[in-house]
Amino acid sequence: MPFDYSIRQLRYRRLRGRSETVPPAPFVVGVGRSGTTLLRMMLDAHPQLAVPPETHFVLQVIQRSGRLRFNPKVARQTIVEDEHRRWNDFGLDPDDLLARFEALEPFNTTDALRAFYGLYAEQHGKSRWGDKTPDYVRKMKKIQNTLPEARFIHVIRDGRDAGLSQNSRIKRRGKQPVPPREMARRWRKRILKSRDDAARVDGYIEVRYEDLIGDTERVLRRVCEHVELDYDPAMLSYHERAEERLQEMAGALPAKKGRPEREAGERIAAHAMTTKPPSEERVAVWKREMSEPENAEYEAAAGHLLDELGYETATPRESWSPPEEWARSKERADRGAAGGRAGLLSRLRRGLRG
Repeated sequence: MPFDYSIRQLRYRRLRGRSETVPPAPFVVGVGRSGTTLLRMMLDAHPQLAVPPETHFVLQVIQRSGRLRFNPKVARQTIVEDEHRRWNDFGLDPDDLLARFEALEPFNTTDALRAFYGLYAEQHGKSRWGDKTPDYVRKMKKIQNTLPEARFIHVIRDGRDAGLSQNSRIKRRGKQPVPPREMARRWRKRILKSRDDAARVDGYIEVRYEDLIGDTERVLRRVCEHVELDYDPAMLSYHERAEERLQEMAGALPAKKGRPEREAGERIAAHAMTTKPPSEERVAVWKREMSEPENAEYEAAAGHLLDELGYETATPRESWSPPEEWARSKERADRGAAGGRAGLLSRLRRGLRG
């Protein structure tokens, strides 16, 4: 039997023992600085729902489940020692998590992940759980294959505003900001890919950051309906407890595996706006903070997508790069990546023969 087939069978057996499907779980995803933390705070304010800080480890747990040596201790290690260094954010005891894993019969990946989320929810006196990790927008199908209850809420924000917010954070770290054209390319690529992937996912909706600010209750009612959760007005008062909830992220993140150190309090400062009611000041920030040349450069690279999503533009359409050019750029990038992999394999083969 081929090795890769054996791995697939192994992963299938570990998923086959999972328990009955639990209630739908919201997974808040999107481009960074698009309002995912704001929606997390609103959902977490619901009396039944607990949404932890960013987890990041879910994909690593799924990946490791295909290895021959995967057991409760390995699963705990994968979560506690994840390279994103977030374990201390959750306020859980590693031994309590291991005990939950060891109680699973048979031990399987799906129920192990549910055990983590369930333990976190119980700690906060809640009966249901969700997740807010923006980067999971890249692997929605893989996550849903393991957690069928995952329902994805993709928060989309005007890419210029999201990019300006990202650059502000980058500059506070003493680094060079991302130029407008590159900022636009990254935003465009992430939005288009997630929309393509959404066709293969059950339970995907898009929420506009601008609507979350300007028509909060309507958006929250829609999100609640999406995850089969009764709407509760306590969600509108999220800011009254946001400062307390943000304390989970107060600690520093030490440098690890190429990831730079992040000072204590940095993440709280980055999400300080969640401690205040929704403010229209955070909408169309680009009009105040982008120069005309910067905006023209951005719209040249992403104007068609901004227009398709209903965002205001300020430059003529004929100056925008057409979508067919985006496709050609993607093809060139894909060929380059494939060529890089082929070149690496060739060098490895030559090394082995030598």
